[in-house]
Amino acid sequence: MEEKQVKQVSWARRLIIGRNPSVTLIRAIILGLITAVCFKTAILPVRITGISMLPTYQDGAVNFVNRLAYRNRDPQRGDVVGVRFAGPSIMLMKRVVGLPGEHVGFHEGHVVVNGQMLEEPYLKWPSKWEREPVLLGPDEFLVVGDNRSMPIQDHTFGAAKRERILGRLIL
Repeated sequence: MEEKQVKQVSWARRLIIGRNPSVTLIRAIILGLITAVCFKTAILPVRITGISMLPTYQDGAVNFVNRLAYRNRDPQRGDVVGVRFAGPSIMLMKRVVGLPGEHVGFHEGHVVVNGQMLEEPYLKWPSKWEREPVLLGPDEFLVVGDNRSMPIQDHTFGAAKRERILGRLIL
């Protein structure tokens, strides 16, 4: 009976700690350091709060922003990005619909870029948004949420300077 208990303890210990505890400890420390470096420099966890990105992203969902995505290139139309709103920790999740130097407006809920209606397959709900086109500056991107069923005055959107865009959403 005692021998059977020793084998069970040995099996459980091996599963948790491994055959060599010192090697397991070194692996755990290395993994912890790599994780800490990644989350400090490259990946930013964010919780979606609000309904402005419905139905693409649900309220309360946790996602990650890749801070290195725009290190060598600018955001592209259709990218979902994290935009620094106020301070280092308050961020908005929005979709890029307008690029620098473009005239961008809304007609019957659809984005109009330089007089052409933008194809937006991610929109699921009808909208009546109307807004005259505005000219974006050389370092401005027009960002807006996917939930255009909300009244336009209740929605936070507009031109975001390039330095305020932190990165692209991963998941």
